[in-house]
Amino acid sequence: MERSKPPMENMEIALANKAIIVTGGTGFIGSNLVTELVRQKARVIVIDIENDPNSLFSINKLEGKAIFRKTDIRNGKELLRIFKEYTPDYIFHIAAITIVPYAYANPLETFESNLIGTVNVLEAARKVKNLKAIVVASSDKSYGKLKKKKYLEDDALRGDHPYDVSKSCTDLISQSYFVTYNLPITISRFGNVYGEGDLNFSRIIPGAIKSIIENKTLEIRSNGEYVRDYLYVRDVIEGYLQLAQNIKKTKGEAFNFGSSETLSVFEVLKIVEKTLKKKVFCKVLDTAVNEIPYQSLDYTKAKKQLGWKPKFTIEKVLPDIFDYYKKILKV
Repeated sequence: MERSKPPMENMEIALANKAIIVTGGTGFIGSNLVTELVRQKARVIVIDIENDPNSLFSINKLEGKAIFRKTDIRNGKELLRIFKEYTPDYIFHIAAITIVPYAYANPLETFESNLIGTVNVLEAARKVKNLKAIVVASSDKSYGKLKKKKYLEDDALRGDHPYDVSKSCTDLISQSYFVTYNLPITISRFGNVYGEGDLNFSRIIPGAIKSIIENKTLEIRSNGEYVRDYLYVRDVIEGYLQLAQNIKKTKGEAFNFGSSETLSVFEVLKIVEKTLKKKVFCKVLDTAVNEIPYQSLDYTKAKKQLGWKPKFTIEKVLPDIFDYYKKILKV
């Protein structure tokens, strides 16, 4: 059973009865965002192409608390109909192809979803009157392979492979719609996000937990030495809402949301083993393609302008996450 967690701080932005569209709202981050928006009694409209029965959206029974419209963001005409029907006050655009190996193998679908899908969302948003804010989810991958320790918001966006390029373009498209059409757009760039609801077991934390639960060997695609920021999903949701809450000073701007836990894969596994008191047996495949050896975000801007900083650590939340995976894996 999930342990009781206090309400998130600094997240109340008078959302009660506000119409809020969340693209990708049944996915990992989206379902966590929808859970919080429903808690705040917003009128939430979720746009997604599917709803996995093991998703947090299903587990939290959000079907009866939010409106679910099964729609592909590549369908611009249908998006426009939905936007006109619900006239949202806020839009959180999270829908995207997010799995790097999948994007590498399926570049056309990735570019159609992440680029054209973003254009479709922003085109529909242009037809909405009295729109307060659009929060667009970008990524640390939008920076590409910068040869430095910490990425800053004014660093060039230099993705070079399909997923990275798609996030660079999502970022630039959003900036273009702000400059050209004065849409109230703000952009979030996050590191590696983990937490309840992540059904992508190729990621290290869900993969490690699944290997423990099923008593199987964890296959590591990389060499185990690649370093990333690890950020708990509730910190991400607070970042999204802070961007929306402060739209007068965040519009037209991008914000990094990093972590104090900048770790290699092997370091993450050590924390998992220590916290859960269970051994993770692993096999290093070293077959990852186009992986960036070291990525970390400088989040000074978010800290100074929004008062945001990560509140959670892997060790603190891992028991709850472990309980979630035991539930969906029927253990």
